[in-house]
Amino acid sequence: MKLGDVNGDGIIDKVYLYGNTSNGIFADNITLIIQDGHSNQSTTVNLQNNAGYNARLFLGDFSKDNVQDILVSIDSGGSGGYGIFYIYSFKNNILHEMFDVDKYNNEYKFNVNYEDFYKVSVGNPQLDVLFTIDISNKGYDYLSQYYNDNGKLKQPAKGEVLALGALYPIVTNVNSVGYDILALQRIIGTTNSDTLGYVENLMTWNGTQFTSSRLSVSILGTRLISLL
Repeated sequence: MKLGDVNGDGIIDKVYLYGNTSNGIFADNITLIIQDGHSNQSTTVNLQNNAGYNARLFLGDFSKDNVQDILVSIDSGGSGGYGIFYIYSFKNNILHEMFDVDKYNNEYKFNVNYEDFYKVSVGNPQLDVLFTIDISNKGYDYLSQYYNDNGKLKQPAKGEVLALGALYPIVTNVNSVGYDILALQRIIGTTNSDTLGYVENLMTWNGTQFTSSRLSVSILGTRLISLL
């Protein structure tokens, strides 16, 4: 349960997540309930994806209208590390869905292809973006699975950008009263255990929807080897 003014009337409201728990952190039938602090009337929000681990709430102003919005986060569990995320506005007691994890995953899909000379390309034609990851530091045992000694691919190989794994409220302007969101998707090679990097998508509310203001790829660091 979180306390905050989510309808904008200046009176603190109560926001609850209810669910059926079995072992303490897993729950199903997870339901969002908003209780108006003035009238005590409750609004029930049934989540489309309503089962998972460590369900939690965050109240913050994502729409920059000086009224707190509601972020619901649930871990799906499993080796993929997927997350379930929804953001709702309840200004003037009108429920509006601002963010839906399924819609996001459908919009932000990427092609991941191994390329000659120890490179992996991460591209999205719809967004007109292409990133290139250098995997030459992966070592002989790894690279020899995919490449001949001349650096040419033995055969086509594909990786994957997984579904949304994390969604963080983030302050990008200290003079602003509101939050943007940072969405993370893991980039893998041919196996789930082979993490090549992360797609990082900084998104800002434009009045009607979240739009990407900075899309980038981050890679994992390696040990610094002295050339001396």
